[in-house]
Amino acid sequence: MNCSKILDMVYHYSDNDGTEDSMPMLSQIQICLHTIFCRDCAEKIERYETARHIMRNDFSPPSPRLEDSVMLKIASDGELQENVPYAVPGGLSTRGWIIAGLIIVISLGTSFFGLDFQKIADETGISFLLPFGITAGIVLTSYCVFFIGSHIKELTERFGL
Repeated sequence: MNCSKILDMVYHYSDNDGTEDSMPMLSQIQICLHTIFCRDCAEKIERYETARHIMRNDFSPPSPRLEDSVMLKIASDGELQENVPYAVPGGLSTRGWIIAGLIIVISLGTSFFGLDFQKIADETGISFLLPFGITAGIVLTSYCVFFIGSHIKELTERFGL
């Protein structure tokens, strides 16, 4: 039997119940005989069993005083957070909104410098600028509406409205 099959048996039977009694006797004998002759597997199995024992027993020792202090902190934070407005997780900050707005304005402004824009404007004439202007206006207006709508409380406090 090779080392990988022995280690697979150890991992398989120890993960099922956590007890070695569930391992068949033939498998126990095979593992025992293999570890007698193979020091590498014996060390790996010993390290695995030690780590499994630490994770089950010693990894997170019980702390009764910790539970009391955590529950007290939760109770005190609950009283303080009743007046705090709800913040949307993952939302853009004011700085993020301003950076996004600058990117939109720069991209709309530089679209006139593209090579294809000059060709299209020459072919269609002034009639092309009207739809382009309407589209740019809709984009900027929508952005401003979303920005003001999402920051209405901050803006009213800042400007005293």
